[in-house]
Amino acid sequence: MRSIQRDGVPESVVGRVFSLLSAFRPEDRTISISELARRTGISKPTAHRLVHQMAEWNVVEVTADGVRVGMGLFELGLLASRPVDLRAAASPFLADLYEATGETVHLAVAEGTDVVYVQKLEGRHGPPTASRVGGRMPAYCTGVGKALLAHAPPDRLAAVLEQGLHRRTPRTVVARGLFERELTRIRETGVAVEHEESSTGISCVASPVIGDNGEAVAAVSITGRANRIDTSRLAPAVRTAALGISRSLGTTGARR
Repeated sequence: MRSIQRDGVPESVVGRVFSLLSAFRPEDRTISISELARRTGISKPTAHRLVHQMAEWNVVEVTADGVRVGMGLFELGLLASRPVDLRAAASPFLADLYEATGETVHLAVAEGTDVVYVQKLEGRHGPPTASRVGGRMPAYCTGVGKALLAHAPPDRLAAVLEQGLHRRTPRTVVARGLFERELTRIRETGVAVEHEESSTGISCVASPVIGDNGEAVAAVSITGRANRIDTSRLAPAVRTAALGISRSLGTTGARR
């Protein structure tokens, strides 16, 4: 079988294009082609050629200050129906959670072994968090991720376990047996709790939105300062919101 990578660099044109696009970081307003080449391992002449081809399709814009993501890519992103439909259904429930608590509210979906945040309402009281709309986090150490994994197809959970549970903070659960017991509790209660497992000083409580097939289609959470947020008090509100989103999506698979 022909390899699709050489020395970590994709061999196909499509692979190299996506590698270049994935090299952009949230803090990058613009980035030089030299830096894109460095981050991806793609040669500078190849990066230069591909960037200018992408610019013809408005996927990126080449300016005097460097390269930035183009409106064409943004427009394509809006066609991703799952997040758009989900956000529309979830919006009133997320707004209610935010108004009632003043804490940061998240809505996330599963993507491989990660979670992708499709909505975030920044809390009035809480600290800044690393999450952002469109951003990823490992599923195993986040509240929304554990809520999703507890109701995930077996192959997704197997992929997470095979990839390994790596310690991000002193409180990250890295023992497989303990992690699997926690997922069992989440299936029973419909609530996932994270105490400083993804970021020090941050705790959250989450609940899955369950589809008709019994699998989670999304998860909703409230996040705040670990020394102030009362996850047990907030759990019923998060669970109620998740059930409401499920009903709005027309699913009936919620178990509790």
